[in-house]
Amino acid sequence: MTLSTAELRNAFFSYFASNNHQQVSSSSLVPSDDPTLLFTNAGMNQFKDVFLGKEKRSYTRAVSSQRCVRAGGKHNDLENVGYTARHHTFFEMLGNFSFGDYFKKEAIQFAWSFLTEELKLPKEKLLVTVYSEDDEAFRIWQDDIGIPVEKIIRISTSDNFWSMGDTGPCGPCSEIFYDHGEHIWGGPPGSPEEDGDRFIEIWNLVFMQFNKQANGDMLPLPSPSIDTGMGLERISAILQNVHSNYEIDLFVNLIDAAASIIGTQDKENKSLRVVADHIRSCAFLICDGVMPSNEGRGYVLRRIIRRAVRHGYKLGASDIFFYRLVEQLCKEMGEAYPEIVEQRPVIEKVLRVEEEQFSKTLERGMVILNEAIEQLTTDTLSGDVIFKLYDTYGFPVDLTNDVAREKNIKLDETGFESAMQAQRLRAQKASNFGVDYSSNVAVESTTEFVGYDAYSDESDILDIIAGQEKSQQLEDEEEGIIVLAKTPFYAESGGQVGDTGTLRSGDSTFLVKDTQKLGNAFAHRGVAKGKFVVGDKVTATINNENREAIKRNHSATHLLHAALREVLGEHVTQKGSLVDDQKLRFDFSHFESITAEELSLIEQRVNEEIRANHPLETQLMELEEAKESGAMALFGEKYDEKVRVVSMGKFSVELCGGTHVSSTGNIGLFVLTSESGIASGIRRIEATTGSQALKIVQSHNAILKQSASLLKTDLDSVAQKVELLQSQLKQTEKALSKLKDKEASQQGADLLSSKVGINGIDVLIAKLDGVETKALRPMMDDLKNRLKQGVVVLGTANDSKVGLIAGVTKDLTNKVKAGDLVNFVAAQVGGKGGGRPDMAQAGGDKPENLAAALDSVNEWLKDKL
Repeated sequence: MTLSTAELRNAFFSYFASNNHQQVSSSSLVPSDDPTLLFTNAGMNQFKDVFLGKEKRSYTRAVSSQRCVRAGGKHNDLENVGYTARHHTFFEMLGNFSFGDYFKKEAIQFAWSFLTEELKLPKEKLLVTVYSEDDEAFRIWQDDIGIPVEKIIRISTSDNFWSMGDTGPCGPCSEIFYDHGEHIWGGPPGSPEEDGDRFIEIWNLVFMQFNKQANGDMLPLPSPSIDTGMGLERISAILQNVHSNYEIDLFVNLIDAAASIIGTQDKENKSLRVVADHIRSCAFLICDGVMPSNEGRGYVLRRIIRRAVRHGYKLGASDIFFYRLVEQLCKEMGEAYPEIVEQRPVIEKVLRVEEEQFSKTLERGMVILNEAIEQLTTDTLSGDVIFKLYDTYGFPVDLTNDVAREKNIKLDETGFESAMQAQRLRAQKASNFGVDYSSNVAVESTTEFVGYDAYSDESDILDIIAGQEKSQQLEDEEEGIIVLAKTPFYAESGGQVGDTGTLRSGDSTFLVKDTQKLGNAFAHRGVAKGKFVVGDKVTATINNENREAIKRNHSATHLLHAALREVLGEHVTQKGSLVDDQKLRFDFSHFESITAEELSLIEQRVNEEIRANHPLETQLMELEEAKESGAMALFGEKYDEKVRVVSMGKFSVELCGGTHVSSTGNIGLFVLTSESGIASGIRRIEATTGSQALKIVQSHNAILKQSASLLKTDLDSVAQKVELLQSQLKQTEKALSKLKDKEASQQGADLLSSKVGINGIDVLIAKLDGVETKALRPMMDDLKNRLKQGVVVLGTANDSKVGLIAGVTKDLTNKVKAGDLVNFVAAQVGGKGGGRPDMAQAGGDKPENLAAALDSVNEWLKDKL
């Protein structure tokens, strides 16, 4: 039976749907709430909490095709891609799952029925493995399915016993293998030849039946479950009667497209496999919100892109090409994953920008790497060379390893690590970061925050910290920290700065300069004016003007975030923020500079939403409920099970614990003040609101009025008048330059009378006054044309700089090189130069030596001419 990859995926869904399985969409490649995973790498990842009993679903049977990436962290197949028949950075895992419903017998029957009845695989081509102690699975295969005993192999290793971690759900596995035939080398699982390619695992059935304890005990799970996984690419290869995954229809079409775009006829080249594999992982990672960067998931994405680009250039690509493969990928996988079709413009733009940036690095790095390899006297590339490529030229180590591997050269990894460690030590010594030791003081108190509605409240002092220790009191003029039972002061969190204000007790006042969190306590930092003692009752009052300004800027930050996503795309995610009473600063993921038109539209959209005067609504919700409602979680914020959802109409809905205006109209005015790139793939916008925004507008207006007055025009015509003046200035400068060149040429012609003869050759040496260095070249061209045969040296001094030029007619360059001549003079005036044999220039910083240096030229030439 022959099925396309798409048909096979659909057949899998149909079979299990007919057996009462709920079809579940693939989850994102970025795992949700699982810090243990860099990328989703198995179909069961999205069901982890269901298996653990932490989450309940409306179904007990599921089927999915999960997109997976194994290119970083523990599971990393990156370096094998292109060299083997079945390694990929991206693959699809077909899986069926039971959450306390059916168990071993049904799971085995489903698998066998699908393979042999639905797909018509020959039974004699299949064999299975079971965990050595799993007699139950062995009997099911033998008695219920009818597999000959010799084709049921007991495996005693962890290959056939799966666990979620050191503790928790675990259980034995049963794997199904396909025999590609005797013409391919390899032995069955468990044999010395098992690493060969004859017997290929196609399906793994995991029987989760135990809960492993910390002491090693295996307790039976109350609801045994099933987790299975079958690689779509592997089973497609079998059904399409090919041995390599790269020969299935999906990859053949991608490879054909890559070969056409790059312009190569060598379709057997392994580099085409790399490119075809990598476009899938890159496109889907970008689709799921990962942007190229120098850390974490973004760094892995960047590595994959750069590896693909390197292999494309190796194939002969003469221009950027990688992003053009997205079109073919959408044709192959867009029906199953419509999100890549929707995100195609973003995916293409990210890949194009990244390749353009890397192409320069690649060209420089390859030249240096190839030179280093050619000079090798051993089979190992030194760690210093690897480090230089990485540190100086930005050439990734994995690409160095890739090139070296192709040439059978080893890398001195120990030497590279030593060089890296030395760099880290240098960086540490150079750093000047301060340390806040007050955080070392343990505070077990809990502060209740009442500042959403109250700007002033009475409370008791729970703790006092003076210096680096707890204290019972603070004396007059002493700096310290006061912790209250409840407070209207917002403690710095989520980018919003802490409140300032006063704590008053009787005649004593504590001036609060900042508010921070110490565990569950709010630390009011400041200086005492009078005495404060633990247990005192104080009136806590925040700086109302500051708080109102902070609220305006914070609410505007939410509107800005939404506007950025609307104008630039949903790939925009927050990477950091700062909100205080003067401004807001917002860092976000984006792959290129923002145009003036886009910035104008972003500013316009925020102000439109301000004028809409949306009431600000807050609601406490369960975290999962909030996420399902579409609320965005902000970068760097840690959320409890109950979260605060802040909504401004339908335009902005985010999880946020900060303080906000009561309606967007209270923000007043929003003005962008700057936009810049702060790291690869990370942009920063700064803005302000309210009275600060008005001040900026008024200031700009005043400057505009002053400019109009100076230009003697009206406000609306300032730009046109400046443009006209610029054009006139350029014309004047051009005319002046021509006049100077003409004067210099005339001065040069006048110099001909001062030429001398050396051995029958005309020689002209001259020191010029009032001539700019840039005028020397046209003057030299004119003098050489007039001389027909001869040598010319000209020098000029302006301020503290010397300009030199030497010219030799071409019939004399076999005797005198202009570069040698100009360097002879330059050495005497504190400089050096270079150029062609017939013309060379130089500079210097000792004008006082110029006259003597030029006088020495005639003597130098006597030995040459």
